[in-house]
Amino acid sequence: MTNSNQFIGAEKIIEKKKKYIMPCLGHFYQNPPQFVKGDMQYLYDVNGKKYLDCYAGVSVINCGHCNQEIISKMIEQIKNLQHVCNIYLTENFVNLAEKLSEVTPGNLQKSFFCSTGTEANEGALLLASIYTKSSEFIALQNGLHGRTKLTMSLTGIGMWRTDPNPVGGINFAPNPYCYRCPLGKNYPECDLECANKIEEIIKNYTSGKIAALIAESIQGNAGIVVPPKNYFKRVKEILQKYNALLIIDEVQTGFARSGKMFAIENFDVVPDIMSVAKALGNGQPISAFISTEEIADTYTRPGASTLGGNPVSSAAGLAVLDYIEKNNLIENAKNRGEQLKKGLLELSKKHKIIGDVRGLGLMIGAEFVHADKSPAFVELDKILEEMKNRGFIIGKNGIGRNVMAFQPPLVITEENVNEILNALDLILTEFKF
Repeated sequence: MTNSNQFIGAEKIIEKKKKYIMPCLGHFYQNPPQFVKGDMQYLYDVNGKKYLDCYAGVSVINCGHCNQEIISKMIEQIKNLQHVCNIYLTENFVNLAEKLSEVTPGNLQKSFFCSTGTEANEGALLLASIYTKSSEFIALQNGLHGRTKLTMSLTGIGMWRTDPNPVGGINFAPNPYCYRCPLGKNYPECDLECANKIEEIIKNYTSGKIAALIAESIQGNAGIVVPPKNYFKRVKEILQKYNALLIIDEVQTGFARSGKMFAIENFDVVPDIMSVAKALGNGQPISAFISTEEIADTYTRPGASTLGGNPVSSAAGLAVLDYIEKNNLIENAKNRGEQLKKGLLELSKKHKIIGDVRGLGLMIGAEFVHADKSPAFVELDKILEEMKNRGFIIGKNGIGRNVMAFQPPLVITEENVNEILNALDLILTEFKF
C-alpha cells in the first residue's frame, strides 16, 4: 500500500478546492476521505482504509477499479499510438463502432464518438434536428442530460439548471414516477396517463412538429425512477404518429448495469438514437451517440471530435465489451441486483424510514421518508456518513436528495451484498429511525 505521507490529505484538498476550483463543485460527506487506490469493487483512502464501492463513480466503473485486463489493453495502445484525432485513420474506433452496432438494440448501426455524456446527448439532439428539420424537443420532468446549453435546458431538475437563460422550444412531460406520481394517479389504473400527456403537449404546446423526445431509460438523478413496463411503447407510438424521434439516454444505465446490456431493452423498445458514455470506458473518457443508417446518413456536413474515439479510449471500450461478455456481468448484475433489492425490501418492513425500493439490475434506489412521506434527507445524510465510516461508499440522489443510490461495480459478490445489507440494518437499528 502507498505511504500516506506522500499525499496532502483531505483537509488540504478541500483548502485548495476553495482557492482554485469553481464553487459549483461540491463533495459528498462532512468528513470526506481522500481516495488514492482502487481495486475492482474496492477503494482505499490515504490511510489505507478499505471501502466497498457501491456507486462506481456514478455508474462508470462497471468492470471494476483498475481492472488489469482493461488497463493492459490501454497501456499496450499508449505505447504504440496515443492520439492523432479522428480525422485520421486508426483501427480501434471503427472496430468499436462495429461492436456497438452488434450489442445495441434493433437496427442502431452508425456511431459518432466524443468524450462525455453531455457531448453524446448534444450530438444526439443535433442529429434529430438535422433529420427532422425541427428544433423543438420534449424532455421528462426530473431528467438530467448534461451541462451544455441545450442539454441543461432539457434537464428537468432545478438544482442542475444553472443557466439563467435556457433554450426555448422545449416542453416537459410528467415523468413516470409511480411512488410520487406527478399527476396524482395510481398504476395501472392510470392507463399510463403520464405517457398520454405527451400527445397533449405536442398538440397544444408545440408547433406540432417536434424533433424528438429525450429520456433516460431509468432516471438516475431523479432517484432511480423506473417506468412501468409498457411506458416507452406508448411513448414511441405517440412520437411515430407525429414523425418525431425517440432519443434514449443510456449514459448511466448502459453496459450491463440493468441486467441487460442497455436498460431500454427491459422495455422492448428500440430507440431512434441512443447516447452512451460512462461505463463504455470504465474510467477512460469516451462517449457516443448511435443511430440507424437512415437517420445517421443525414449528418453529412463536416463534423469531428478532437479526442472522440481516440485510440486509447477506443481500446478501453473494446476491452470493456469483451470483459462484460467474458465474465457474464449482465447475469451478475441481474442476480446481485435481485439479491440487493430483495434485502432492501425486507429492511423496509423493519425500518419504516425506507418508503420505496425500486430499480433494475444493479441500479437500485431506496427512498427515505418520514411518516408523512416527506423526504428524509437529513436522516439519509447521517446514514450515508456512518456507512462510509464503516467502509461502504453509497450514492445519493432524488429531487429531495433522499434516495440512497446503489450503482456498484458489476463485479460485486453475493457476500458483498450481504455485507451492505447487514451494515445498513445495524445502522438503522442503532439510529432508531
